[in-house]
Amino acid sequence: MKILGIIPARYSSSRFPGKPLADILGKPMILRVYECARMSTSLSGLVVATDDTRIYDCVVNAGCQAVMTDSNLPNGTARCEEALRIYGGGFDAVINIQGDEPLLDPVMIDEVAGLLRENYCATLCREMSEDFADPNTVKVVMTLEG
Repeated sequence: MKILGIIPARYSSSRFPGKPLADILGKPMILRVYECARMSTSLSGLVVATDDTRIYDCVVNAGCQAVMTDSNLPNGTARCEEALRIYGGGFDAVINIQGDEPLLDPVMIDEVAGLLRENYCATLCREMSEDFADPNTVKVVMTLEG
């Protein structure tokens, strides 16, 4: 199974503009995420999908893959869809890798890839310990059977 990892990254965040380029110990966050994702053993390809030339140039100048996407896309999922069409390559599945997780464990990507080999759609989740009412905390609702 050919799996493409796509890291959507936009510059114009309302809460933290330029977050993908934020310096973390001398390196932009987007490159830290890319390096972690590249350590996954399950990806056949990896690309950053961005609508900003600063992010694109940063990624490409570091020797990594990037594609430019439409700036009017509503979310990261739509950015992944467009990036897949641009990047091409006949992939069987896509893993949407969050661009603001510089401490990403590549094993997590491999776990999702394993689930995709058995299912149509997969999302990693864990029991929640944060504030349930916080709208900035992503939540997953599951049946009792998982």
